[in-house]
Amino acid sequence: MNLAFSTSFCPASGDRAFIKIKPSSLSLDATRKMAFRKKFPCSATIAADMSRVSEFDIENKKHDLLRAVQDTQRGLVTTADQRSLIEEALVSLEGYNMGAPIDLVKLDGTWRLQYTSAPDVLVLLESSARLPFLQVGQIFQKFECRNQSNGGIIRNVVQWSVPTLLEEQEGATLLVSAKFDVVSVRNIYLQFQEISVQNIKISEELQALIAPALLPRTFLSLQILQFIRTFKAQIPVRNPANPGRRSVGGLYYLSYLDSNMLLGRAVGGGGVFVFTKAQPLDL
Repeated sequence: MNLAFSTSFCPASGDRAFIKIKPSSLSLDATRKMAFRKKFPCSATIAADMSRVSEFDIENKKHDLLRAVQDTQRGLVTTADQRSLIEEALVSLEGYNMGAPIDLVKLDGTWRLQYTSAPDVLVLLESSARLPFLQVGQIFQKFECRNQSNGGIIRNVVQWSVPTLLEEQEGATLLVSAKFDVVSVRNIYLQFQEISVQNIKISEELQALIAPALLPRTFLSLQILQFIRTFKAQIPVRNPANPGRRSVGGLYYLSYLDSNMLLGRAVGGGGVFVFTKAQPLDL
């Protein structure tokens, strides 16, 4: 019998009888398990300690990566040795997330660019360094996918300015929006939809030129200021080879993701990206 206990009725020498109880195989298994736990009382503690050690290692590797990129001006100024060190730190950290599916809840939110080797971003940074009339401020990626199961919206955000005409660093916002779909465990496909310029904040000098503070502000000057502040230029992205087909796109490999760091690689040699979690961005 496969019960906790098996019984047998045995007649005694007198009128009375007794029930003889003997343990079955299941009770013996439970006894063995209890004996094992008594013999190895620290096994659960050791497993917890190993988990803490792994988390500690990850945080150290994230710190090493951020330290490696901190003097590169987001990738604009790097030596061959620095690029080699950064790649080594990237690969070391990516190994902890390898094979894990993309967590869209963690991905959702705003991420600030700390480093990239992508040519299209480095062109912007180089132009800002060389041209006195252009400033490039913070660069973000904003993912909107919290309540989605297989994709969402990604917005590449570049804050820029023209000195004396617009506010420093955040005078205007360049926004490149794309729809994305999860196409494999770690890959998403981007389909670009629109490029826009918005959130224009003119400098105090330009405001004074348009509507002098010491003179009565006319209705026309106030209308001009309001128009500039609310101006938004939107350009849809089309496929140049075939305007009737869907817009251009590309594969983006999310090689590492946790609650405060995102690493990505543009498939096809488009460069690597290092992001850290930022405060929500209101667009």
